[in-house]
Amino acid sequence: MSTDRNTMDAWSGRVDPEPDSPRWHQVIGAFADPTAASTPGAVLLGFACDEGVRRNKGRTGAAAAPAAIRKALAGLAWHRSAPAYDAGDVVCADGELEAAQARLARALAAVLGGGHFPLVLGGGHEVAFGTWQGLAAHLERSGEHAPRIGIINLDAHFDLRDPAHAHSSGTPFAQIAEAAAARGWPFRYACLGVSRAGNTRALFRRAAELDVLVREDREITPANLVEVQAALDVFIADCEHLYLTIDIDVLPACEAPGVSAPAARGVPLALVEALAEQVRDSGKLRVADLAELNPEHDIDQRTARVAARLIHLLTLNG
Repeated sequence: MSTDRNTMDAWSGRVDPEPDSPRWHQVIGAFADPTAASTPGAVLLGFACDEGVRRNKGRTGAAAAPAAIRKALAGLAWHRSAPAYDAGDVVCADGELEAAQARLARALAAVLGGGHFPLVLGGGHEVAFGTWQGLAAHLERSGEHAPRIGIINLDAHFDLRDPAHAHSSGTPFAQIAEAAAARGWPFRYACLGVSRAGNTRALFRRAAELDVLVREDREITPANLVEVQAALDVFIADCEHLYLTIDIDVLPACEAPGVSAPAARGVPLALVEALAEQVRDSGKLRVADLAELNPEHDIDQRTARVAARLIHLLTLNG
């Protein structure tokens, strides 16, 4: 598999003298050829792009996120039994967003075709359209007709803006809805952590028209977590495959200051982790991505560490 940038040099960190004390940087391997015989594992694939954020008039910087996540992840303790690989970065050059999304989709489909679990490191949330395209291409090659793909988005924003004006970080799920309809596939979308202050009435109306499962940030509290998880269980039961996408701006700005659009309220990390674990443990999760980490605005790598912890969590059962 050919990606735009090899990133194996990024993996370094401390080495503990005690036996059985590996860290990510000591274990992760290069993923260069998905056709080669390799043990199925978790595959990290970067999407170094913030062109969608720029088009959406947000603050750019998310293109540097894959490198920041790797740096934060490198020193975390290794608890997996299955391997992990780094497949490099897809880089968006010269504003060619759609071409970069297409390359991401091809790379991700190849990873899935090898029996691996891909985790895409965005990048702006325009990553979502490339991720979904890759999963869709894989399922089509597998001979599936009208697969029930459930998209679970932990996010302060719907990202359902009209793509007729421009494709951006604000349009990926509207683009996916159109792509699914063109294939005759159902569109199943859950958006958890939505900020009413950050989404217009038109977006809430669009979500209702698409029958989106919605829970606002103020509804996801320790007292209400059981109800939210019950609703998510019902959603998951109606799906064959799950795609989990986590926009880091779903977290409060105090926990995740380095994002493209910091949240005044947000959903605390402890609750985001509980929902992510629920999806992970469903047995249906096929692909996940993280979006909107903006290292240029981070404080003491706080947000990058949160993103790395979420990658660590999503791979713990491997």
